[in-house]
Amino acid sequence: MKKMTYKDSGVDIDAGNESVKLIKDSVRATYRSEVLGDLGGFGGLFALSTKYKEPVLVSGTDGVGTKLKIAFMLDKHDTIGQDAVAMCVNDILVQGAEPLFFLDYLAVGKLEPNKVANIVSGVANACKESGCALIGGETAEMAGFYQNGEYDIAGFAVGVVEKSKLITSDRVKEGDILIGLPSSGLHSNGFSLVRKIVFERQNMDGSEYIDELNKTIGEELLTPTRLYPKVCLPLINKFENAIHGMVHITGGGFYDNIPRALPDDLSVDINADSWSMPPIFKLIKSWGNVDWHEMFRTFNCGIGMILIVDANAADSICRHLENLNETFYKIGNVVKSESRVTVRGGVFND
Repeated sequence: MKKMTYKDSGVDIDAGNESVKLIKDSVRATYRSEVLGDLGGFGGLFALSTKYKEPVLVSGTDGVGTKLKIAFMLDKHDTIGQDAVAMCVNDILVQGAEPLFFLDYLAVGKLEPNKVANIVSGVANACKESGCALIGGETAEMAGFYQNGEYDIAGFAVGVVEKSKLITSDRVKEGDILIGLPSSGLHSNGFSLVRKIVFERQNMDGSEYIDELNKTIGEELLTPTRLYPKVCLPLINKFENAIHGMVHITGGGFYDNIPRALPDDLSVDINADSWSMPPIFKLIKSWGNVDWHEMFRTFNCGIGMILIVDANAADSICRHLENLNETFYKIGNVVKSESRVTVRGGVFND
């Protein structure tokens, strides 16, 4: 009888070791001065800076979701890592936290070292842009659990903020201004609906060139989620008393996410005509015959991050963004209203 090995069951330890070799340089490039040790230990080590009097650690975890199906379909894996990082670091950012470190979890059916390196390089690049260190992770080969060529990726981020500077809903008050920062597209939400519309109703395969997008539909759908720490952290530091709240627009769109940043007795009034909506959202609406309320409940509709700021400081914050050549929009106000989120505008007449 033939002796069986782990490799016979579909798990290749040598391929796993090769993957680690391929990603080491990109991972080390993300290290901050607080990182201790090196890749390969049982746990990532990070020494918290002593500059904080009362440090509060803020953590977040998330995955990429069914957007991965499009990466499988198009065999393109270099952007999906940024999605995993962005969904985590953007979430902890809204409470004023500076992202410190990130860990990824990658589970595959069959371990292909070059593909793993491609995915993790996307993670590392996004960590570097966000200023956080990729100090560890896990790559699990799960033969028979995932289809060949398929995988799942999730992440976990930790940030820190001085307790006195923590951004909570307690700061928000009536009359505050909402400043919207553009998204890079669909980001990583609503893709179960997107895939049904694009690949089932429209019968596309991802290679179709769309004039309104100036690219293929596949390229548009795989545009990675925008990373907001680089633009928002300097704002938080410079205008710490004027930024009363922040909202990362993810699954649930405007209607579910904005109330998470508000006191129970306040609402927001948003003018959807105040920003230029990217074409992909209008195409999804048209192709799927989706009403606008459902669009704003499912997608970011072109606004990925919202700053809720003191009305007296709004112009100064806008000038700061202008000096950085950052696009922004004044999209609404905090009001007293029974409806927690009102989104209005001529777009609803389309």
